[in-house]
Order: sequence, then structure tokens, then C-alpha cells
Amino acid sequence: MPTRKKRRITAEDLYRFQLISDCEISPDGGHVVFSVQRVEKKTEKRYSNLWMVPTDSGRPQQFTYGDQVDSQPQWSPDGKEIAFLSNRGDEKQAQIYIIPFGGGEARPLTNLKGSIGAFQWSPDGKQFVCMFRKKDPEEIEREGDEGKKKLGVVARHITRVHFKFDGSGFLPKERWHIWTIDMRTGKAKQLTDGDVYDESEPHWSPDGKEIVFCSNRSDDPDFNPEAVDLFVIPATGGDVRKIETPFGPKGSPSFSPDGKWIAYYGREGRGNWWKQTCLWLVPADGGGKAKNLTEKLDFDIGGGTLGDIGNLAEMRPTWSKDSNQIYFQVSHHGNTILQSISRNGELQLVINNDGAVGAFSLDEGSSRLAYFRADLKEPGQVWVRQLSTRRSRQLTRFNQNLLRTMELGEVEEVWFKGPADNKLQGWIIKPPGFDPSQKYPSILAIHGGPLAQYGNRMMHEFYYLAAQGYVVHFCNPRGGQGYGEKHAKAIWNNWGTADYEDVMAWANFVAEKAYIDEARMGVTGGSYGGYMTNWIIGHTDRFKAAVTQRSVSNLVSFYGSTDGNWIWQQVFGDKPPWENLENYWRQSPMKYIGNVKTPTLVIHSEQDLRCDIEQSEQVFVALKRLGVETEMVRFPDESHGLSRGGRTDRRIERLNHILRWFDRYLKD
Repeated sequence: MPTRKKRRITAEDLYRFQLISDCEISPDGGHVVFSVQRVEKKTEKRYSNLWMVPTDSGRPQQFTYGDQVDSQPQWSPDGKEIAFLSNRGDEKQAQIYIIPFGGGEARPLTNLKGSIGAFQWSPDGKQFVCMFRKKDPEEIEREGDEGKKKLGVVARHITRVHFKFDGSGFLPKERWHIWTIDMRTGKAKQLTDGDVYDESEPHWSPDGKEIVFCSNRSDDPDFNPEAVDLFVIPATGGDVRKIETPFGPKGSPSFSPDGKWIAYYGREGRGNWWKQTCLWLVPADGGGKAKNLTEKLDFDIGGGTLGDIGNLAEMRPTWSKDSNQIYFQVSHHGNTILQSISRNGELQLVINNDGAVGAFSLDEGSSRLAYFRADLKEPGQVWVRQLSTRRSRQLTRFNQNLLRTMELGEVEEVWFKGPADNKLQGWIIKPPGFDPSQKYPSILAIHGGPLAQYGNRMMHEFYYLAAQGYVVHFCNPRGGQGYGEKHAKAIWNNWGTADYEDVMAWANFVAEKAYIDEARMGVTGGSYGGYMTNWIIGHTDRFKAAVTQRSVSNLVSFYGSTDGNWIWQQVFGDKPPWENLENYWRQSPMKYIGNVKTPTLVIHSEQDLRCDIEQSEQVFVALKRLGVETEMVRFPDESHGLSRGGRTDRRIERLNHILRWFDRYLKD
């Protein structure tokens, strides 16, 4: 039979992808439960249900049904039941539900009013611990009164400096606290309280008698954000005890199975964002000093490889049954790999393929490891690995039939020499049907962060632009993660220096390719990538067109308007603008806006609380005043993460505007 001709990826394919999240292996290692998300085009709503797959043989089977969001599945210690979050009872209020593994209806366990965060079964399976933040009383009152509900909020009285968060909006007055929930009755008990401190990331001791959590108990945590400590509280409630650890931000505490140790992630010091996040170990009884297990290893712990198809979960340190090995993710050279380390510091690679490892879990005997893995041409699947043989097997094949119909284009990974004799890594995506004898227009994409990395993870946006006949190329300049502390620190209080040099060196490297038309090069980026786009058009006319997205343009006005508000001063000399105005201004693209001649499209979301839309308005108005060709596209109701998690029709509209702009200036 004739081979069916493959098609090119479209913007509308965003409706067709089914995206996996979570990955929880049963205690006996026989099954993995996970969530699968889909988009309903008619309503633009996202729904997710639980699925199950055996680890030995057999196909994945859908486990829960319905138009709701089922997520965060967790096996009971005996493997007979699964707890999960679901909004099936109220679209705006998730609750904990429990469903038998053998089949049957899910039953609601909780009836809480507020936000449920991380939760975990107790070792004996009789209760849960969770993070919970109650709704403010005035919000509950408003929801119960149709008149007040229709009128909405009359005023917001704000007293704390951190009063908003991107994607969440204005923060409630209530704080996150630790609660326990009886598995049989659903009765909830609050263990911690207070209107100044949050408590987060609770984890049971193996005997079920204690719970460890993180909290910042400084006088004003908003102005001392690194002062996070570990605390232990009796599971029945009572006085907390502090575990002495070095000063600095920390998180994800995890008791060892023998109860003697607590592993956690953290870094030392105040304001040094460029420092590597490390894995630490401290005696659970507080009777010894904390030890940095990865201090001599120049890598950053976490899952910071960027993509725009699905989420990459960052997991807490996971112990082996014998309390000797700890498993954790590492961002390294464009990949998110899985490592393990023994208590005495012996490092071992566990999963090191080109790609990104997200959620993972061990069975009770630490013999099987289930994990989520994505790569450049695969949004992500569930895998299982037999640790004794070090052999992995793919368990799911979602989107396989969809991807089989597509020709995505060839991807080339490149290492090249940077301007400071530094090694840099980049990728080039060529259009489907690429002809090396032709000359192609190109688009340089710059990542956000800056403490992040591009790499071996799928970017629908890049393939879509390549499908329209563009060579799309991207790299990891200095200032990002994945290449050591020196690489990350290079632009500290010096944005627009080494990063600009590296990005332009990459553009020059790509321009020398025989198939690149130097006269038809474009540039785009979002967030910090938008900052860099603004910086580039103010410093060079190399690019014929630009698209700046959710950008930063003026570091002076950025102070206080971002949801991080004052904390960004740590990046820029650790002084506020009124004490060092010139330092902020010299690193602001607006200082150089008068030099711009490049036609520039400005894109921003109206509910972006990370980079306020006024940052883009300044660029747009200045370019209009200068007579530079420009337009502005605004997306209502969307936050900073529109390109990755926004409403699908708006994501498509965004892509169409980007393509329209580049087509206007880069195509004959």
C-alpha cells in the first residue's frame, strides 16, 4: 500500500494533544496511575481523568470518567485504594476523593472551603496530612449572598507587601497551614495556625508520629524570604521543634524510611539566586549538623527544562527502602536527568537519555521505578525501570497516532565556542522538506528566566514556525541554569552583557550556515526572553523583525509592579532604585529604545502579574513615538504563562500573530 504523505503541524493541533501528568507506582510495583488532560474545543475547558497501566504487560485503561479535573493520584500504603484531588462536585472547589483500586465509585473525603495543596497518606493509611489555605470569611460570605456575589469585591485592604501572585491573582489574607484528615470520617484537624507565617510541603515520619514541614518564621517573611527552616510537629498537634540547618531557602523535606534522616533541597545564603540548589541531609532528631551531599557537584537540582506541551513536575527527594540512596532530578546540558546519591556521597546516574524526567516514584521494595519522560519530539510518556537490570520499558503511547501523521522537521544539536571562549549549546530546527540548497528565513528564540534552560523537550511553537518555512534556532546563553554556577552567575547585576554577547554569537554562528538568508533573520522571546528581545533591538539592527512577549523593559518601574516586587533588587545590586537609579537604568532596554529601527510586534497578557503589562506599554508607546513599525496584541484574562498554559484559542491566536508579523517582514 502507498505510504500516506505526512502533514505539517498546525496551531490547532494544540486541541488534539493528550497530556500526561503525575506518575505514581503501586506499592507492589504492579501498576502505575497517572492523569491525562484533554481540551474541549467548544468550551475551551481542560479536563483530566485518571488512567491505569500495568507494569508487566497490558494497555493503559481509563480509570475515572467525566468532565472534571482529577489529579495528584496517590496509592494507599496497602495498595487497595487511590486518593486524588477532583473538582467533580464543584468546578471551583477541589476536594480529596478516594476510589477503590478494584473498581467502584469515588467517594468525597473532604468538604473544605479553600485551596488544598500537597497531601500524603499516613504510613498506616488511616489519615492524610495536607497543606490547606482557608478561604477568607468575607469571600465565603459573598459567595453565599447572591446580591453581594453579583456586586463583587467593593475594596481590597492590603497590608502585606506580597499581596499578589501570577496565575492566582490577589492573595487571600489566610495563610497556608498544616492539617490532618481522618481517612474514614473526613474530619479535618488544623495543626498549625497564624496570620503571618505559611507552612508548606508536609511529610510523615515513617512511624506516623511526626510531620516535617517548611516555614519562614522571621518577623516579616515577605522581607526575609530566604529565612526558611525545617520544623517537626507531633501528628496529633502541639509544640513544633526546629531542625537546625544553615540559613537559606529550602524545601521538599523527606524523612528516610528508617526515620533517622531528613533530606531536603536548599542553598546557603541570602539573595544568591545563581547558586546551585543542592541536596542536603540532616539528622531527624536534630542531634547533628546538616550536610550538603552535592556540594562538590557543579549541577543544579530541579526540573527546569522548558517546554510548552504539558508540565514537568519537580519531585521531592525520594528515598530507597534501605534509607541509603536518594533519588532526585538534575538540570544538565539541556536535559533533566535522574540521579541517585548515597548517604556517603556516591553518585549514580539513573536516567540519562536526551530528554526530561518529570514525576517519578519507587515501589515499596525499591525494585521498580516509574517515571514520566519527555523529549524534543515527544510530549511525554510513562516508563518503568527495573533497577536491578537497569532496563526501562515504555508503558504508554499517547499522541502516537497524531504524531505519526506529522513531519516535524529535523533537529540539530550544536555545541559552539562563545565570545569568552566558553562552551555554549544550541539547537536548530529545520523546516519539513528541508532543502540545503535553498536559503531560508530564520527566527531566533530566547528563553525566559533567566535561570532556566532550553533543551530536549518539545516546543510546539518552534515546530509550528518551522512548519511555515522558518529555520528556528535557540541556545542557552550565560545567565541560565544547566551549565554550572559560573555560567549562571555571569550576568548577575549585569543583564544585557554576557547574555547579549552569547545570543549574538549564536546568531552569527547560525547565519554562517549556507541555508540561512542573513537578510531575513527575526528574533523573539518571552519574559526575560522579551527583555533580551528589547535589549537586542536597542543595540543592533541585525534582525529584520522582532516579536517581544510578556517582556521587561524598564527595571525602575518593574520594581514594585511585579508579583515579586522588591525582591528583584537582589539581582540588581541589592539596593532599591532610589538608592542606585543609574544601575537599574543602565540595564533597562528603555534606556536604548531611541536606537530602535526594527519592526517590532508587542505581545502581553492583561492579567500578567509577573511582568506587568505596563512594561510592554512603554515599549509600544515609545516605538510609536519614534515612528518604528509596531503593533500591540493584548490577551484579556491571561497570566504570564499564556504560551504554555493559557486558553487554547488564545494560544492559537498568539501563534497566528507571531507568524503574521514574521511573514510580513521575513518573506518575499
